[in-house]
Amino acid sequence: MAMEEVFKKLQTLQDILSEKIKLEQDIQEIPKILVTQEEILSRFKRTFVEKNVEYEKTRANESEFRNLLVEAESLRERSEKHMDAVTTQREYEALDKEIRDATEKEQQYRKDLQREERLLADLDEQLKQTGALIEQQEAELVVHRAGIGTEIAEKTAKMESLSAQEKELTANMDSEVLFKFERIIRNKMGRGIVAIRGGVCMGCHMILPVQFANTIHQGEEIVFCPYCSRILYYEETEEGQEDYFDTEDSGSLSDLDDMEEEEFEEEEEEEEKVNVDFEE
Repeated sequence: MAMEEVFKKLQTLQDILSEKIKLEQDIQEIPKILVTQEEILSRFKRTFVEKNVEYEKTRANESEFRNLLVEAESLRERSEKHMDAVTTQREYEALDKEIRDATEKEQQYRKDLQREERLLADLDEQLKQTGALIEQQEAELVVHRAGIGTEIAEKTAKMESLSAQEKELTANMDSEVLFKFERIIRNKMGRGIVAIRGGVCMGCHMILPVQFANTIHQGEEIVFCPYCSRILYYEETEEGQEDYFDTEDSGSLSDLDDMEEEEFEEEEEEEEKVNVDFEE
């Protein structure tokens, strides 16, 4: 099988594997979405119970203040009626104090009652909103539970179809290369085979040594990028230039380490020179 045909098959396989991986992830996520929706529903129900407890407590307070207000109003009215029967200054002062005390209590109870009524109305609105959210979430869960089996079955069927295409496409290909290729696609966001242009890997955008690029250009074997591990194939630049294949201007992968050592030695020599000048 010509290498050009192998690269074309790998590119087609890349699309198939990427779609399969996406379907696998979707199938794994479907139950998680259901769990998340159930957690949201449980949280709404807990909130509803808490608000309902607060509502009942507020309603009891509201009823108590209403009764106290009625008692204070009755006491004031009775005291005011007795004013006509007062005959002494002492009786008048005592009765007047009763009326004033009852009036103050009446005003305070009215304020307390109004506060509880506002709170009660607010809680009632919150309960209605939370109840509506619970109903909506329960309806969505019913629909999702009913459709989850169908959705998983559809995605599984697509995966089986893709697996059949994959099997047919890779019938005569090296199993070890295919294993590495699938692993690369899973780790490299769906890209397992990329071109080199102008001596640069289009996957990781690292400049490749010329000797290494020449090997890819010859197209006689499958070559993996030393930086990102993707399979590489040669692709002409728009200008059609191939000047980067000049082996006299560049070395191999081992030259990368040599260059680093040379730069380190030059830095040491420069430091020694500076130290000598300083001493003089």
